[in-house]
This record gives sequence, C-alpha cells and structure tokens, in this order.
Amino acid sequence: MRLLLTFFIAIILFSCKETNKEINKFEDQNHTTELSDEILLNTIQKQTFNYFWEGAEPNSGLARERIHMDNIYPTSPKNTVTIGGSGFGFMAILVGIKRDFITREEAVERFHKMVDFLETSDRYHGAWPHWLNGETGKMVPFSKKDNGGDLVETAFLIQGMLTVAEYFKNGNEIEQALVAKIDKLWREVEWNWYTKNGEDVLYWHWSPEFGWDMNFPVGGYNECLIMYILAASSPTHSIKPAVYHNGWAKNGAIVSNEKYYDEELVLNYFEHDDAKVGPLFWAHYSYLGLNPKGLSDKYANYWKLVQNQAKIHYKYAVANPNEYKGYGDSLWGLTSSYSTKGYKGHRPGNDLGVISPTAALSSFPYTPKESMQMLKKMYKDHDSLIGKYGPYDAFSLEHKWYLPRYLAIDQGPIPIMIENHRSGMLWDLFMKNKDVQSGLEKLGFKYFKPEQK
Repeated sequence: MRLLLTFFIAIILFSCKETNKEINKFEDQNHTTELSDEILLNTIQKQTFNYFWEGAEPNSGLARERIHMDNIYPTSPKNTVTIGGSGFGFMAILVGIKRDFITREEAVERFHKMVDFLETSDRYHGAWPHWLNGETGKMVPFSKKDNGGDLVETAFLIQGMLTVAEYFKNGNEIEQALVAKIDKLWREVEWNWYTKNGEDVLYWHWSPEFGWDMNFPVGGYNECLIMYILAASSPTHSIKPAVYHNGWAKNGAIVSNEKYYDEELVLNYFEHDDAKVGPLFWAHYSYLGLNPKGLSDKYANYWKLVQNQAKIHYKYAVANPNEYKGYGDSLWGLTSSYSTKGYKGHRPGNDLGVISPTAALSSFPYTPKESMQMLKKMYKDHDSLIGKYGPYDAFSLEHKWYLPRYLAIDQGPIPIMIENHRSGMLWDLFMKNKDVQSGLEKLGFKYFKPEQK
C-alpha cells in the first residue's frame, strides 16, 4: 500500500498536461487509492509553494505575475513580477521551511535576493507599483494611468515581509541583516501621503505622470483591510484613526444587518450594487497574516465575517441556482480568476459557471470539512486539472473549459491559508509584530495576542 501511495503521489506531482485545448470530456476516474488528508495537504502545499520557489523570476527572485504552461503570454511579459503576489511568496517560502521543502539557509539566501531587488526598484513615496520588470526593477504599467504607486499591492507585500522579519528577528547575523533591510523598507512607505493632501480616506493609486487621476478612494468592505491596518501601524508615516473610521468604515455605514443563505453578512460588500457578497479572495488576502480569530472592532467580528463569506459561497454552490454542471458540496468557490471570458470577478450574482480552486482551498481555516471535500475531489476525480504548481487557475465543467495557466495571486493564498489551518504559523508571526499591535490598538481593535518567544 505504501508503494502504491508513493507511486500515485509521484504521478500527481510530476504530471503536467501542457495543452491549451478545451477539455472534451470530464469523466470521474475511479481511483481505488484514497490518499490521507495529511498527504493531500502536504502535496498541494508543496506544489503551490513551488510556484514561488522554482517558478520565481530568476533575476529578482520575486513572483511572476503569471505562469502559463502553454507559454502563451497575451498580456504581460513573462518577466513581469507582481508586488502583491510577491508578498504572498514571502509567506509561502516560510511554509516551505516549516514543511521541510527547503532549508532555512536556502530561504534566507532567497529572501536577501528579493529584498535587495525591491530596495533598488521603482517606488513612489515608498510604495511599489502593481508590476515590475523582474530584470530591471522598472515599473510596468498595469493600465494606462496605473503607472505609479499601488498602495494595496504594497500592503500585501509589506504583510509578507513583516511576517518574514518576525520569523528571523532572533536569528544569526545574516538573518538580522535581512530583518534590518525589511524594517527600512517598511519605514519608507509613506502611507499618510496617500490620503491625497490629508483627506480622511486612503487612495489606491498615485502616478507621477497622472497624479490622482485614477481617483480610487478605498472605502466600504473589500480585500483592503490590511492596507488600513498597516497604514495605522507605520512607525514613521502613520494615518490618523479618522482615516479608518471615516474613509474605510464610511462613518459606520460599512455595517450590514442583512443575511444571505441564512448567514449574517456582518459588513456591506458593495456600495452601489445589489450584490450581497464579494469574490472569495476578499476573505483571504488581508487575512494571510492578520488573524481574524478573536479580531473585532466596533464594526465587526472578523472571524464571523470571513467564515460566513466562505459558508455563503459553499451554500450557493450546493443550491446551484443556475444549475451549472459539477457545482455541489465537493466543487465550489467563486473568486476573481481566469474565465471563459477573460479575467472576471466571479461571485454569487456574477457567476459564469467557472470554479476557481483557490477560493475553496484558501478557505481551509474557515470551512475545513468543505474545503477538504474540494481538495479530495480535485485530486481524485479531476487530476487533469492539476499541473506542476497545483490546480490550474480556473475551470468550467459546464463549458468544458480550462487553461493550463497560473496566477500568483491565486496560487499564493493556498499554501499560506492551509498552513494557518494546520499550525497557525503565519498568523502567529504577523500578529507578534509590535508595530502591528500598536496600529490595531490605535484603531480600536481587540485581537488575540500570541506569546512572544
């Protein structure tokens, strides 16, 4: 039996169907071997970790924006690296140490390479752009006017780097040097400058060419909570509490008393939309390091918020109001991903029949039973949808469609949130940061404080 398990895992880890053709037929495969939960979790964590390790852009060590196994790159060039996705990469590499995929020394060497590149790359009042050229460190425009600082992507990056710094803060001389570099970059982000001359709200973008023309004040619930918390936590360029309460929380209007699929929404997801709930990555990106367990302020119990969002997505798939093929208790989860119509923000109310594996698999802390059902179904019955770096970005049984392609921002939360489910490691590290604790307290949050070691 052990030999049979080993053989099966080898097939999963090394088989990669590099085809750009649509699936002609999705048929259940009656595998007789049942892999244990631990083996499955180890397998998917190693595959997705390797996106950020073996698959990293070689010059910078940062995360490629996308990896297409068909080698077709119709949008951004292959050497384009993503700032937010690289933040996820910092944390995924810590998972690699934890699970013995790499050594501590190998990780430190890679982290120095990544941080050194970020130190000399383009920044705008301390904030990095959405994309960089991994060979030159120069900004790559995300859109015509989005060619400057991106404070949200920067927040995702800083979340990852602060977690790494916490891991190594009591380490040897080389590790202490890494921590010092990270602390310098953290202190150089001018969060308060992105209030656009002192308004009580944070703006997503600024460009030296177009100024504030993107005009995206960030308020009302979405994936950006971590940006406000880090902005309040900054030891050098902190925002006032009013920026959070008036801008993000909309003077209290962020609170929702509605239910959807019998689950409390807790916060309002959209200001000008009748949608009840957002794509599921909203329950992941800010909470890779920020622990929602025990986290609350005067607006929300954040564990209830994120757990209920995952439950709603699960219940929606089980109910399957559009009667899409395959939806159910073992295939569920809608989020922003590749789609039959380009890149789309899938969610209940905007459902194209496309499942994005990261949605359910990154929800393990919230819905462990339901997420495990998804993981087992994928690896047992749909292994044609799994390649070198884990499940491909998205697929549709309804439309008999998939692409052998990956996005950093979708692969990254999988190993991180599975690790938070298994050991709580990333949550414990980030929440130990003294600056973060000060920021949370400044904004009126109650939170679980891990023991310092």
